[in-house]
Amino acid sequence: MTISTLPLSYCTNVHPGRTVAEVEDGLDQFTLPIRQNYGSDLAAGLWLAASVIRELNASPDEAKKFAERLHLRGLSCYTLNAFPYGDFHSARVKENVYLPDWTQPDRLEYTVGCARLLAALLPRGVEGSISTVPLGFKPFEHPADFADRCADQLIELAHSLNRVWSETGGMIRLAIEPEPFCVLETTSETIEFFGRLRSRAADSGALEVVEKHLGVCYDVCHQAVEFEDIAASIRALTAAGIRINKLHITCAVEVLNPASNPEALVALSRYVEPRYLHQTFARTASGSIAKYVDLDEQMTQQPSPEFRDAEMWRVHFHVPVDAEQLGPLGTTRNELKTALSIIPELDYAPHLEVETYTWEVLPDGGKPNLIEGFSRELLATKALLES
Repeated sequence: MTISTLPLSYCTNVHPGRTVAEVEDGLDQFTLPIRQNYGSDLAAGLWLAASVIRELNASPDEAKKFAERLHLRGLSCYTLNAFPYGDFHSARVKENVYLPDWTQPDRLEYTVGCARLLAALLPRGVEGSISTVPLGFKPFEHPADFADRCADQLIELAHSLNRVWSETGGMIRLAIEPEPFCVLETTSETIEFFGRLRSRAADSGALEVVEKHLGVCYDVCHQAVEFEDIAASIRALTAAGIRINKLHITCAVEVLNPASNPEALVALSRYVEPRYLHQTFARTASGSIAKYVDLDEQMTQQPSPEFRDAEMWRVHFHVPVDAEQLGPLGTTRNELKTALSIIPELDYAPHLEVETYTWEVLPDGGKPNLIEGFSRELLATKALLES
C-alpha cells in the first residue's frame, strides 16, 4: 500500500527532553542509532516541551541554528508532539499530561510557539502537523461553557496558524488527539465537537481557516481501547469532513477471557506503574463497555464482577507495534493493520508516526533496549506499509 511519500516518523517523547541540550542528546543517543538500524530515511517527530520551545524561540537565530543542527545530523522534521506541555518523564505524569487544557492561555501560547518553530524546521514543500490534547480530562471539574471556550481558543489558534503560513510559507495543521477518559475520546464525541467548532467559526467568519488548519490525530490504540470499529471510525470522521492530519501507529494491551486466564492477569500486574495513565476498558458478552480510569493492582488481583466476567480487556499501555503477543497477553495489532488498510482510501496522506513512549516503563523480562526495540518497531511498520 502507498500512504505517504514522506519518511516514516518516530516520536521522540520516548526519551527525556527538558532542554534543547537534552533533546539533542536524545537524538544522538537514540535517534541516529535507530535510523542506522532502520536502514532508511527517518524523520524525527519531535516532542518539545514548553521549556524547550521558549528556549528555541528566544531569538530567530536559536530556531535557525537548531534547524541547521538537525540538518547536519541528516534528520528531517515535519511533525511535533505538543500534547505533553511539561516534563513527560517525571516520576508521576498521569492526568497532569492533560494540563493546561484548551481553555487555558498557556496551551494556546505553547502551541503557537510550536508552530513558529516547526515552520523553521519544515523541509521545502512539506506541510507540518502538531498533535495536541483532546481539550481536557473528563474527570476534572469543567465549567458549563468548557467546550465553547476550547472552541474559541482553537479558532484563535487557526488564525495564528494562518498567519504563520502567510509569513513563512509553512502550512501547519493542528491534530487534536482523542484519548480514553478525555473530553474527546470517542469518534462520535469528536464529530460532535467539530460541529460545534465549525458553528462558532462560521459565526465569526473563521470557518475557512478552521477547515484549513484544524483536524485530528488518529491514535489507533486509543480507539481500539474504546472498542470502536476502526474502519467505521475512520470512515465516519471522513464523512464528517474531519481531516486526519496525523496517524499515530500504536498498539495497546489486550486480555482475553480474564476469568479463565489467571496467567494473563499475573502478567498484566507487571504493567501497573506510577508514571503514566493506563485507562482500562472491558467488553462484556452482551457488548456493553465497562471502564476504569487507571490500571492498578486491585484490578489484576480482584477485578470487579463486570471486569472479571468480561470477554476482553483493553488497556491504554502503548506496547511495541511489532508484537502480536506479550506472553499470555495479546495486543491490538490487528486494529493497527485495519487502520493502515483503510487510510489509503483518503484523498490525502496523513503524517505517520510510531509513538511507543513507554519504553522506560515497560516491564523487564526479555525487553530489548530502546534502540533495538524501536528499530524492530520501525522495520515492522515499514513491512506493513509496503505489504
